[in-house]
Amino acid sequence: MTFARTLTLYVSRRFATMTMAMLAALAGLVALFDLIELLRRAATRQDATFALVTQIAALRLPFVAMQILPFAILLGGIAAFWRLTRSSELVVARAAGVSAWGFLTGPVVVAVVLGGIATTMVSPLSSAMFARAERLDQQYLRNTGGITALAGGRLWLRQADAALDPRGVAILSGRPVAVRDLRQGEAFRLDEVTVWRLSAEDRPLQRVEAPFAVLEPGRWVVAQAVAFGNDRLPAPTRRLELPTDLTPDRIQESFASPDTLSFWALPDFIQVLEAAGFSAVRHRLHFHSLLALPLLAAAMALLAAGFSMRSSRRGGVGQMIAGGVAAGFALFVIDKVTGEFGEAGTLPVIFAAWAPAGSGFLLATALLLHLEDG
Repeated sequence: MTFARTLTLYVSRRFATMTMAMLAALAGLVALFDLIELLRRAATRQDATFALVTQIAALRLPFVAMQILPFAILLGGIAAFWRLTRSSELVVARAAGVSAWGFLTGPVVVAVVLGGIATTMVSPLSSAMFARAERLDQQYLRNTGGITALAGGRLWLRQADAALDPRGVAILSGRPVAVRDLRQGEAFRLDEVTVWRLSAEDRPLQRVEAPFAVLEPGRWVVAQAVAFGNDRLPAPTRRLELPTDLTPDRIQESFASPDTLSFWALPDFIQVLEAAGFSAVRHRLHFHSLLALPLLAAAMALLAAGFSMRSSRRGGVGQMIAGGVAAGFALFVIDKVTGEFGEAGTLPVIFAAWAPAGSGFLLATALLLHLEDG
């Protein structure tokens, strides 16, 4: 029992060391190519200095590490198990009566812990740094106009409106002002505002026209509002207040990538997003993908073991390792492809996020059962 526990800890340490080394190498390589691409884009920008480009690449590094973690676990595991097999350490252990399932428990636990740390601890840091990198990229290296470029420069928002109907909704449309300075605390304003107030059955109750509306904490203040009822006759001009859960940050983030949101902030943000009428499919998919990351990491660890513990005396080691890399890469690609289908609404979000990790884990377990128990 002591021998098996010591062996498991030893194999786990070797696995963790090789995985972290592979993660650092792959992240550094991807970051280098990212830096080269940013330098190419910055070549025609006089205000985009080398220090700024380097800062953007560095801010993206945790996000890059999160993306390649499963593949790093696969390659690190293959390298660790192959070296242990080549030195006959695993051969001797199995000859001594230790099952592969015994000493593989440690590496699988390490993989799950790495996935859990990435989800719960690295994700908040990654999202904050990636959001900062995207803002710098948007400001200095891109020509796009952000959310002001949507729908001909107009922004459309939907929110609850219980003033005229307990379950009513309000749809606001206008041209956003001061969008770039939302995070510095400036008031968010819509010009040329139109508000459609609807019942729970989407029956029109009132239309409001105003020159502008300002988003204050907990409410929209619509100045000089002219309301038109079902009789289509205008009411006298007045100041209108609409309660809201929206904030400038939430409006901005609803159009940003879900990768810029922390794992812990996603559930509440999804609720607010759906209540405001935005599509939360991307955010739900990202949340479930983060939840499934530990399972995907465990699947990669088992795949690495299944394809790299073949004794060199039996031959075909190179083909087995190549097969393991191909299988892991295929699983990695399938995970991304199903994510695209889930984001498009073709597949249910939970299926798109969990199916690749779950199927990979089951297939890797079946492979090990075949190799170990025939």
